[in-house]
Amino acid sequence: MYTARTEDDKSLTFFTKTDARVWLAATHAKIALGEWEPPALVAARLRAEATAEKARSIGFTEYAERWIEMVRMEPGRSGKKRAVGTVRAYRSKITGYLIPEFEDTPIRQIDVARIREMTTRLDQIPSPLNPKSKFNGVTRPVLIVLMMILRQAARESLIPAAPNISIPRQESVRHDAEHDPGEDVASPEQVEDIYEALPDEWAIAGLLAAWCQLRRGECLGLQRRDIEWHDDGSATLHVRRQLNANTGDYTDLKSDAGKRSLSIPKLIRRRLRQHLRDHVGHEAKAPVIPTSPRGSVPLSNTRWGHIWSETRDSVKSLPPRFRFHDLRHTGLTIFAQEGATLAELMRRGGHSDIHIVLRYQHATMERDRELSDRMSERVAARLKAGRLDSENEAEEDREGHL
Repeated sequence: MYTARTEDDKSLTFFTKTDARVWLAATHAKIALGEWEPPALVAARLRAEATAEKARSIGFTEYAERWIEMVRMEPGRSGKKRAVGTVRAYRSKITGYLIPEFEDTPIRQIDVARIREMTTRLDQIPSPLNPKSKFNGVTRPVLIVLMMILRQAARESLIPAAPNISIPRQESVRHDAEHDPGEDVASPEQVEDIYEALPDEWAIAGLLAAWCQLRRGECLGLQRRDIEWHDDGSATLHVRRQLNANTGDYTDLKSDAGKRSLSIPKLIRRRLRQHLRDHVGHEAKAPVIPTSPRGSVPLSNTRWGHIWSETRDSVKSLPPRFRFHDLRHTGLTIFAQEGATLAELMRRGGHSDIHIVLRYQHATMERDRELSDRMSERVAARLKAGRLDSENEAEEDREGHL
């Protein structure tokens, strides 16, 4: 038995018996047609529909804030929580570009046309690295974050589907299309020029980047305990952490592949010993690149950026916009030229993606051609010597018969 109820499941009364009979007749008709539902079920469905409608009307700013909090707390596809720097980068795109663009626009109103308008405006922003570049390095990462937000909204059924927008491929910002990648590789003489130009207390960073193929954060994150000296005079460098540019603290490396142990080349061991003696504290955790001599605070990424900029400009032989990271590229290229396999390059550079390492394939191919030519010459010489021996034996046999 059910009493008369409203659609929102509240008690329903009538002023007259006629009104009650009309309601009852209509209800019996619904029952006969199979359209009647219990009042509580109707009310629950209406509440759910109202909630869904409210969710579909959510503004971009509110949803983007909710999304970034979800990204911060929940693990990614790898099963691990995203790094602080990654979340910070996402947030900077949201607060710096997306919220000013969309503000409280309902998430379901962000369509292809609206995104193209935003893309046009982003493309007009000049590149801070190279004002003459056709690309600014902004449009692509902002679009990637926007599409991540919209795809999540589609998974939550707030929109039917994410707009069909193609993300432009990554283009070089620092250089134009005619740039030769070989210009990003310094010569050993140029590496020496950089070492000489850097302030004494931080000059070792240039050698570690080039000949131990370290990233900037890995260089600044080194501590005395990470350098292991052996009885035979050799040494091993253990890469265990980085100095995070976003937080200013020591953090884990971006991937497990980044944790690695490297043989320190002979050409920098003496200088490294001298640097440890003159500039690094005696404590095991003393930073190898300290802010002050024998200090306990590592040099910050920001300050190193200023030091590098001044040093690079003073070395006239370097190509324009040569980066500190290009020293690492230099070292890996020369390492490849010595015959390192792709697997060895991945381990030395701490790479987890073989596609990144394939950029050094041209260097390994040069080495491969050199070895191939050397093999060819050796085989040809041996074959030639073999033919001469055979001809000499045949000549001796003929003389013997005579």
